[in-house]
Amino acid sequence: MSEHCPECGALWRDGVTCADHFHQMLFWENEDSANWAVHHLTVLCYHLQHPSLYAPDGLEHATGLLIKFVDEGVDPRVLRVQMRDEVDSGKRQFKITATADAHGAYAHPVTWTMTTADVVAGGIERYIEQVNAWARSMLADLRASGNL
Repeated sequence: MSEHCPECGALWRDGVTCADHFHQMLFWENEDSANWAVHHLTVLCYHLQHPSLYAPDGLEHATGLLIKFVDEGVDPRVLRVQMRDEVDSGKRQFKITATADAHGAYAHPVTWTMTTADVVAGGIERYIEQVNAWARSMLADLRASGNL
């Protein structure tokens, strides 16, 4: 029996959820340090496809990061330095993580053309390539849905 993710719509085969695939990807990053090069995209894409993990302002901030990484090619190390004060938990003026009372949601439904399952299906050998493709597809899907 198959189920679908209530947030991203991905098909869960044999009870393997999006979170299971996400944890597999994190394992691959720890298994092969070269895969760490796309960690910023892995975490960002997973959370963007599951927007209730973010607070509303956090979701808005995260979509901005996706644009910077994909469209502008900004290196995450450079961005981390540039945004250090903006995202410092002691100085930040917005919440990133959802609370029971406030969680992110898109104004318009999004049909995702690629999900965690697709990345994992590509295997560890194609991990970096697949994560980059996932990020590009997500940006295109968010634009096509009218959310960007």
